[in-house]
Amino acid sequence: MAKRDYYEVLGIDKTADEAAIKKAYRKLAIQYHPDKNPDNKEAEEKFKEASEAYEVLSDKEKRQLYDQYGHAGVENQFGAGGFSWEDFMQRGDLNDIFGDGFSSIFDTLFGGGFGRGGGSRQRENRGEDLQIELSLSLQEIATGTEKKIKIGVKVACDRCDGSGSEDKETVTCSQCRGTGQVRQIRQSLFGQMQTIGECPSCRGEGKIIKNKCSKCHGEGRMGGVKEINVKIPSGVEEGQYIRMRGQGNIGARGGSRGDILVLIHEKQDDLFERIGNDIQLEYPISFSQAALGDEVLVPTLTGKVKMKIPAGTQSGRLFRVKEQGIQALHSTRKGDQLVKIVVITPTKLNKEEQALFEKLREHDSKRELKPGRSFLKRLKDYFS
Repeated sequence: MAKRDYYEVLGIDKTADEAAIKKAYRKLAIQYHPDKNPDNKEAEEKFKEASEAYEVLSDKEKRQLYDQYGHAGVENQFGAGGFSWEDFMQRGDLNDIFGDGFSSIFDTLFGGGFGRGGGSRQRENRGEDLQIELSLSLQEIATGTEKKIKIGVKVACDRCDGSGSEDKETVTCSQCRGTGQVRQIRQSLFGQMQTIGECPSCRGEGKIIKNKCSKCHGEGRMGGVKEINVKIPSGVEEGQYIRMRGQGNIGARGGSRGDILVLIHEKQDDLFERIGNDIQLEYPISFSQAALGDEVLVPTLTGKVKMKIPAGTQSGRLFRVKEQGIQALHSTRKGDQLVKIVVITPTKLNKEEQALFEKLREHDSKRELKPGRSFLKRLKDYFS
């Protein structure tokens, strides 16, 4: 069964702002809450579906990818099995709806590792995501490129091998007895609820270090520098992200690595203007070239091409040079180059040139040149 559109799931339109998205999700989360619909598989699925939609649409980067490419654009944001509770990054928002301790419900629904009856689930210390900004020229964007970048990251401590312990010894947490969780009684919209939350003593790890490493002070990681190779596909745009999974900070005490998000910026080009995957260039010609026609060499992103200018070309006319634009993202299709003709009026004339223009004026005076209707007038006539 095909996935429903995320906007349809939340019952909002594509122009909805952050507040509208959150309000729509709150309504559905309350309606399909598992405690309000016990043993109702359909309600549980709708709850999961709404949470997945909220995760994507409430995140600027994921929403941009979804708007541009649909479900295919956000597939690699989740694990191989699709969206799970581990992918849900908006847990803080849930406290506004149900209060603290809500995460245990999602662990049940999304396979987090323990069910309503409790169980053991030690927290993994995933490292932080990092963000870098990368400025690219139109030439680099047109064909794709590769960049080597140095970035400061957290790496495993070389004294304790990332364990955080001076002697590699730990003891089981006495408060949670190694489970990483403690049970709590909390009030919700539906009355009193027993929830499972992170143990405050061991911070969900289930164990406590006896002798902390003197170099990393028990964190198991330290500052370092790494060089990363960023492959930029053709056709990327201003504000898009490239996610490099597992290249960010390493987590504390043997945790997994976060990601690196590469934010794309387009450098302003001196000659070309980007219009989607097409590019536009203004090309100046003289009166004689416009009147008599000519063949000119036009610059492109990769060199120069010959272009014919027919006799009688008017200033502002657009010519299209096929497949001299930008190669589309994840496609072999290339945009075109638009060449806008600008007829240049000379500002300084020598005597010979002035004489030629005086002679031309004599011929022009015999022409019956009449003003044409303005664009606004033509537009008005079209709709009348």
